[in-house]
Amino acid sequence: MSDIKRDKEFWELADSFIQLANTHLSEHKPSRVSASALFAAARFNAFVITAATESKEQLITEKEAAIAYFLEQYEAMLRENIDEHLTRYDKKMDS
Repeated sequence: MSDIKRDKEFWELADSFIQLANTHLSEHKPSRVSASALFAAARFNAFVITAATESKEQLITEKEAAIAYFLEQYEAMLRENIDEHLTRYDKKMDS
């Protein structure tokens, strides 16, 4: 996954977002929570991309490459997590 180090702090941050999403499940369907989380990630990443540029022209120039990067990262992370769930799927169904 790019240059992001998956250290203890990384996992704690990720877990904190998951825990927050889980708190919403008592009032909202998982699909709604998921859509909101995905939108929030997109909105925050748009901010990160914009903050990394020095001008509107640079943002315009780098926009497509940044989008491609985030799409690639999301796909890799989603595949990794689905594969992890697949390894435990039968155990889950036996519970």
